[in-house]
Amino acid sequence: MSRMPIILVLLAILAYLGLNSLFVVNEREQAIVTRFGEIQRVESEPGLYFKLPLSLFELDNVQIVEDRLIRLDLNDIRVQVSGGKFYNVDAYLVYKVASPRLFRERTQGSLIIAESRMETSFNSALRRVYGLRDFKAALSEARAEMMREVRDQIRPSASALGLEIVDVRIRRTDLTSEVSQQTFERMKAERQAEAERLRARGKEAARRIQARADREVVETKAAAQRDAEILRGEGEGERNNIFANAFNRDAEFFEFYRSMTAYTNALKNTGTTMVLSPDSDFFRYFQNPSGSSK
Repeated sequence: MSRMPIILVLLAILAYLGLNSLFVVNEREQAIVTRFGEIQRVESEPGLYFKLPLSLFELDNVQIVEDRLIRLDLNDIRVQVSGGKFYNVDAYLVYKVASPRLFRERTQGSLIIAESRMETSFNSALRRVYGLRDFKAALSEARAEMMREVRDQIRPSASALGLEIVDVRIRRTDLTSEVSQQTFERMKAERQAEAERLRARGKEAARRIQARADREVVETKAAAQRDAEILRGEGEGERNNIFANAFNRDAEFFEFYRSMTAYTNALKNTGTTMVLSPDSDFFRYFQNPSGSSK
């Protein structure tokens, strides 16, 4: 009888045991080696490793856990701030498995179990931190401090699971619909009141400017009229001085000039009919160039 089949079976068994004794850890993984359910060692560096074969008989089992940053999101968390108003908050945290051994012991190496517990701690921390802030502070520069507080509050519970909280971020902080409407109405009322104050100040300023302009117009007109009267008086005085000097120099010529001026004014083409006696003094220079009555 040929021994070839036996040899082939033995080779297959050896190949199976050899392959079952090897496992590979890449750069994004960590491996936990257990024997009969007890943790034997943790392999955190990438490479090829050996273990006892026959995992089916619980000799050595390998559990792979993540060795990278993992993100956990919380969306639409309704939190109450100091004063009773509410916000809708979106936030996330970044964590990694820092202690694979503790992670295995506390969560059986399950990210689902670990994240379920962290969600509870994360939610509670967000509510506590927001509850210490008033309505405006939650939207101010205090946000960075709030994120640090949340991170510090959940780190102990995460460490107890073999996890390390790397960062916590608040992505969105929005008012709830009812608070948004109340805030809008309040802001609208404030803007309307401010607009009324601005209009009142504008009207008051307009009245002051109008009154000042009216006063300046009256003062300007009065000053102009005063100057005109002064100039008119000075002109009349100068005119009278000229007439007086002319009369003193040649009284006869002055009388002649006055008569000529009177003729011009009286005999203009005005359509007026004048009936005068030829012997009237008005025409004495027509009768005698010297203006004498002889």
